[in-house]
Amino acid sequence: MKTFSIKQSEIEKNWILTDAEGKILGRFASKIAQLLKGKHKPTYTPHMDMGDCIVIINAEKIKLTGSKEKDKTYFSHSGYPGATSFVDVQQVRRTHPKRILESAIKGMLPKNRLGRKMMTHLRIYAGSDHPHAAQNPTILDI
Repeated sequence: MKTFSIKQSEIEKNWILTDAEGKILGRFASKIAQLLKGKHKPTYTPHMDMGDCIVIINAEKIKLTGSKEKDKTYFSHSGYPGATSFVDVQQVRRTHPKRILESAIKGMLPKNRLGRKMMTHLRIYAGSDHPHAAQNPTILDI
């Protein structure tokens, strides 16, 4: 018996549309990360970009459990001494609502060039409108 290895030309990418309204952030992000990796396909190969293209709508209506809505902060550092900044979730939700979901999904993907390539297949929209109707995405309720 020989080990089956899929070729880049044999990979099929589908378009998936999903709604984030009322979903819990961590559980939703982990399922999206699995779809971006391609782990739901029987021909999954860890070193190849197997995942589908994902369109997420209503990212501004994602839920956080417990006291994360007031306690969770995002950290950034510019590289200069003492140049740290902390931004809480409420401020991020007001200014850039899709960054909450984007950072959660990005943290669940590989930290290399394959993970960066997988992030290019993710489209997140704060509202319910999206310009990907021509791709005829499959609606998936996660």
